[in-house]
Amino acid sequence: MRRLLKIAAREYVAYVRTVGFWLSMLALPLGMALVMGASGYMEASAPPPSLVVIDQSQGQRFLPTVAADLTGVRSPGAKPRYTIVPSPVALPDDPALIGPALKPWLAGDSRLDGKRKLSAAYVIHEGDNGVAIDVWTENPLLGATESIRRAMAGQMERDRLVAAGVSPGLLDEARALTPKVTDWSPKTAEKASLINRLPGVIGFGAAMLLWSVIFTGAGILLNGVIEEKSSKVLEVLLSSATVPEILFGKILGVAGVTFTVLGVWGGVGTLLLNIFAPAQAAGIGQVLLSGGLIFYFAFYLICGYLMYASVFTAIGSFCETTREAQTLLGPIMILLTIPVIFLSQALRRPDTPALEVLSWIPPFTPFMMTARAASNPPMWQVIGTGVIMLATVALVMWIAGRAFRAGALSTGKVDFKGLIAKLRGGE
Repeated sequence: MRRLLKIAAREYVAYVRTVGFWLSMLALPLGMALVMGASGYMEASAPPPSLVVIDQSQGQRFLPTVAADLTGVRSPGAKPRYTIVPSPVALPDDPALIGPALKPWLAGDSRLDGKRKLSAAYVIHEGDNGVAIDVWTENPLLGATESIRRAMAGQMERDRLVAAGVSPGLLDEARALTPKVTDWSPKTAEKASLINRLPGVIGFGAAMLLWSVIFTGAGILLNGVIEEKSSKVLEVLLSSATVPEILFGKILGVAGVTFTVLGVWGGVGTLLLNIFAPAQAAGIGQVLLSGGLIFYFAFYLICGYLMYASVFTAIGSFCETTREAQTLLGPIMILLTIPVIFLSQALRRPDTPALEVLSWIPPFTPFMMTARAASNPPMWQVIGTGVIMLATVALVMWIAGRAFRAGALSTGKVDFKGLIAKLRGGE
């Protein structure tokens, strides 16, 4: 045990004392703040897209509704989503010729007021099968088309009802009607509060945290073992300590590095949350401490980390370079992408049968059971998956120990046939 702790301390200090460690720890929050600030600045500083809307329908009945929808302000103080501008040139009556007439402005060769580019032109006209919209734009993802379609559909519905004898005033009153929605908690028979909504979000966040911990810690382990093998340091360690001491010492040391980073980020985040959103901070604390949820998350976090860290460490012991490791990491990376695909579904429908099935498959159990915490899965599922996880972690770590010893002493390129043979022989 003493040698194991020395190896763990050696791994921890080797990373923590470097300048790069502290720079990388600061880089992520600073980078996130920069990205969020830059996106907000771009949104605030960029002028709304300029659109030309030509209504050739009978009586130009759609133009007021479309204009009101496109230039509508989403919230007080916000900018209009789009700006409707008059056509910069005289347009032909044929809808098919309007786009070519506006081509220089749509392509950016000519500018509105000498500065702005015309983002799109929308031509509303009577077609053979009713009203049609012709869209001329170089940016199909602009988003205004769907807004125009919805606005026109509402106007067409209104026109049909008015033609059938419904009073326009009655239609306006009907559209203004909206139900009052109140969320209730079946547990307390009271109105749902922030605490009732937090468990699902926290479970999703904990699952993503586990995913990031595995990627960060396992990546450090993999690169560290590859470097030590190529420099023959691993052989020296094997001569002075047992395989379990080296393997688990490395895993424990890198776990300390990873959780040091998470602890710093979590501490700063908690401090900021308590300053700027104390009610939300109190709610998160209450959710984590109620019913032992924090221990539930910790169990699956530790099991998932140990399982994948053991695999990555064993893989690193067989490789001289990171390029060689890529051939062995392919299946592992595929396994790690599957939980991410289902995590958003777990946030909305944690009781989906597919998620329950995935919860019993060890590579996915830590992620799925963490994300399903909000649905209060039956105790027999918690106990069953917990026992399976413990057995799987023990088996994986035992196999990883044999693989680590065989890989540390191996030379040359890795092939799957030779890898299996070495695992079976233990050398």
